[in-house]
Amino acid sequence: MVLSVVSRESEEGSSSFVSPVFASRYVQEPVPRYTMPEKSMSKDAAYQLIHDELLLDSSPRLNLASFVTTWMEPECDKLIMEGINKNYADMDEYPNRCVNIIARLFNAPVLSKETAVGVGTVGSSEAIMLAGLAFKKRWQQKRKAEGKPYDKPNIVTGANVQVCWEKFARYFEVELKEVKLREGFFVMDPVKAVEMVDENTICVAAILGSTLNGEFEDVKLLNELLMQKNKRTGWDTPIHVDAASGGFIAPFLFPELEWDFRLPLVKSINVSGHKYGLVYAGIGWVIWRNKEDLPEELIFHINYLGADQPTFTLNFSKGSSQIIAQYYQFLRLGFEGYSKVMQNCMESARILREGLEKMGCFEIISKVEGVPLVAFSIKGQNKSLAFKLSDNLRRFGWIVPAYTLPANAEHITVLRVVVREDFGRPMVEKFLSHLEIGMNEIDIAVDVPVPRIRFTVELRPSHNVIDGDACGIPKAVIVSQQVEHIEKNIPLVSGKTKGVC
Repeated sequence: MVLSVVSRESEEGSSSFVSPVFASRYVQEPVPRYTMPEKSMSKDAAYQLIHDELLLDSSPRLNLASFVTTWMEPECDKLIMEGINKNYADMDEYPNRCVNIIARLFNAPVLSKETAVGVGTVGSSEAIMLAGLAFKKRWQQKRKAEGKPYDKPNIVTGANVQVCWEKFARYFEVELKEVKLREGFFVMDPVKAVEMVDENTICVAAILGSTLNGEFEDVKLLNELLMQKNKRTGWDTPIHVDAASGGFIAPFLFPELEWDFRLPLVKSINVSGHKYGLVYAGIGWVIWRNKEDLPEELIFHINYLGADQPTFTLNFSKGSSQIIAQYYQFLRLGFEGYSKVMQNCMESARILREGLEKMGCFEIISKVEGVPLVAFSIKGQNKSLAFKLSDNLRRFGWIVPAYTLPANAEHITVLRVVVREDFGRPMVEKFLSHLEIGMNEIDIAVDVPVPRIRFTVELRPSHNVIDGDACGIPKAVIVSQQVEHIEKNIPLVSGKTKGVC
C-alpha cells in the first residue's frame, strides 16, 4: 500500500499522521490538466496520480514501430540518474570522446592525436539541421565569391527521406528536390539523383537505412556518378549521409561496404545514438570530414561558463545523461559487443522474415543487407487489410505501423517491424503467433471459387407462434434460391478463416 506522511497544524499544535494515498481526498478531487492547482499535495499522492495515468501508455518494448532504444543495463540506468542534474553545456570531455570514437568508426581522415570535428545533438533531426546549415553556408560563400546568385539553394534526396529533411528545407528556405520511388525500388536511385543536381544544389542526401524498409542506399555509386558530373561541370556538389539508423550497424556487420568518409565526396554524416547506438531517446551525433567542411562563422564562442567554449547547436542547455550513457556503451561493449548485439538483431529479423514467408500471404519488401527490420505487405489485397491487421495486433499490446509508400508507390501498403536489441527469439515467436491470430480475424479476400447463394425473399403475415406471433407480425420467407459460383476476390464476411490466408 502506498503511504504518505502529511504534516498539518491542529488546535493542539503541529502533529503528523499517516494516510494511504487511496484513502485520501486526492483520488476523488479532479486533477487539473491545463491550470496550476491552487494548493499543494503530498509528494506520494502526486507521484501515484501520475504513475497510475502512465499505466495507460503502451509498453515501449512492444512498440515495434520505433527504432528508439527501450532497454539498457541497470548499471547504465544508475549512471543516467547520477548525471541527470548535469548540463550538457558544462561538459567538455565526454562529448569530445564520443565524437572522436564515432569519427574513427566512420573512417574520418583523422590522425591518431587529432581531434575530430562533430557535435552531440538531441537526435538526428537536429544533426541534419546543423549539417544542412553547414552545406548551405558553404555553398553561399562560394557563390558570393564567384559573383553568382545565392538565393535559390536546393537539396536532392529520395522521396523516402524522414520528415526532418522536409523540416530543414522549409525552416531554412531550401528547395527539396525528391527522386520519386517506383515499385520494386523503394530507395533513391543514384542515377536519377545525379540527373537532378544543378549548380544550386548544396548537397545530395543519401540514406543508410531507409525508414520505410531499412534498405541501404548505394552511396558508393552515388559518389562515383557525382564525381563524374562535378568533373564535367566544374561544380563541387558534396554528399551527406543520413545514417540515423544504419550508422551503428554497417561498421559492425558490413565492414567492407563503402558508404562513409572513405568516399571523397562524403562531407558529413549524422547518426542516432538513441537507435542502434543503444542509448535511450535524446542523443544524436553529426560528424564532419574536416574543419573546412564546417564554416567557422556558424560556430559561436562563449566564456561565461568559465572557459572559452565553441558551440554549434540549435539549443544550448540540455541534459547530459545520454552523453554519459553513450560513452558507457562504447566502453562497456566495445567493437566486439556491438558486433554481437547487431548479429543477434539480424538473427531475430531472419527468424521473423522466415516465419512470415511460411505463412504464404505476405510479400517481404525489406532487404537482408540493411537495418534489422522486416517490412512486408499482404499479397494481392486492398490497402485497408494492412490497417485492420495493425489494429488487431494492438489488442495483444503490439504496435506495428501500417502505411502507404511515398509518391509513385502510393498503391503499396506496408507493415513494418523494427527489431531492436530487446526483441529476441522468444518475443519474435510470440509475435508470429499473435500475427496469425490477427490475420484469422480480418476479412480476407480469397482467390478460389466460392459458392454464393442468392435468395428471393417475401414478407408474409404470420399467425403461428413458432414463426412469429398471433398478432400477424410479418415474417421473412425464402421462396426460391439460386447458387452462383464467383471466381475471384470474394470477402469472407464471417470475419474468420480456417487458415492464415
